[in-house]
Amino acid sequence: MTRIGEAFDRARRQNRAAFVAYVTAGDPSTEGTVVLARALARAGADVLELGVPFSDPIADGPVLQRAAARALANGTTLAGVFEIARRIRSETELALVLFSYLNPLIHHGIERTAREAREAGFDGALVTDLPPEEEAAARPALRAAGLDTIFLVSPTSPPARMAAAARLSSGFLYVVSRAGTTGARAALARDLPATIRRARSAAGTLPVAVGFGISTAEAAGKAAALADGVVVGSALVGAAETAGEAAVETLARTLVAACRRAGP
Repeated sequence: MTRIGEAFDRARRQNRAAFVAYVTAGDPSTEGTVVLARALARAGADVLELGVPFSDPIADGPVLQRAAARALANGTTLAGVFEIARRIRSETELALVLFSYLNPLIHHGIERTAREAREAGFDGALVTDLPPEEEAAARPALRAAGLDTIFLVSPTSPPARMAAAARLSSGFLYVVSRAGTTGARAALARDLPATIRRARSAAGTLPVAVGFGISTAEAAGKAAALADGVVVGSALVGAAETAGEAAVETLARTLVAACRRAGP
């Protein structure tokens, strides 16, 4: 079992959903990213998605777009992301997911990226714009390097695509809670329970995590009742942008607590 699998298994035994946090590597700086990771670890996060900044982040809302722009302005490269991951791996027990668009990985070389990511301490990879139909562009190299591969499904995913994404995923299957870009929302989508039921049917024993739009303890608690993991990105990045490390840790503690389920 990988570190990601262990994180979800530990959460299940503790009767809670795993808390998966996202930050953009290089924002507000290399050191600042490591500081945020330490804060999230103290708050009880299980998994950290470390985002590779990209100039055309089509799936991202304004908060993550600004974070990527700041990281790129700071000179953050894929090699820099790997150095940040080494620091986080040496200082925390967080499971680490390389979160990226495909272009930076191709530019660096897929096999080289996979090898260096694993050496840096990453446990898995999620390529945002890699659909199941094109998995051969990256998945074989990532799996050969020992990385879990995580694919996205959404409310609009037809049964065949959802089944393919689940079959190709390891670590967990990522359920996008709603159509559109990332960003905090006031409430969960009404059709989310049905989407997660379909995802669970496709995933079998593979854990299912839900993200996109979750920003409050109430939303996290409702998501935790449905899925094995809860993913929060924009709300944490927004807290870092406006108020810094302490605000991120406070928010993360609230969200982690909301992921605990009632009962034995």
